[in-house]
Amino acid sequence: MENNYIFYKLRKIYQWDEEKIGNLFKSVEFIVSPLDIFAWMKQEQYEGFKEMPDQPLAALLNGFIVERRGLQDGKIPIAEEKLTNNIIFRKLRIALNFKDDDIIETLKKADIRIGKPELNAFFRDPKHAHYRICGDQFLRNFLRGLQLESYKNQK
Repeated sequence: MENNYIFYKLRKIYQWDEEKIGNLFKSVEFIVSPLDIFAWMKQEQYEGFKEMPDQPLAALLNGFIVERRGLQDGKIPIAEEKLTNNIIFRKLRIALNFKDDDIIETLKKADIRIGKPELNAFFRDPKHAHYRICGDQFLRNFLRGLQLESYKNQK
């Protein structure tokens, strides 16, 4: 899935402005130019649009985790250079402190039904026999469920 889409959805769901985004990067000591942030925020058809690389998205998600849960063992998490949907999904789960039931309920809002064994397969080690790759559509529906949940909570 495109990193810019994930970035866009998270900004909308959690109402992050430029200052908030900058603070998320600062919390994990990831240096990023405000110009890059603005370029990642633009839609593809507009001049100045830039694709968001994996490492800045990983750093942003790490900042989201640190903001919500604090530092683990007092250490700043290192941003992965390569992201997969499974890693993104895991980071969101950690940041939101979601248990299996929370994820299942969020997915229900997007009309997706999944059982705990199927769900846990996304969070297994890739070498595990029952590991399952998280597809774009599944992650998109999870973000949609989060958006529907936040919309409901704003009313």
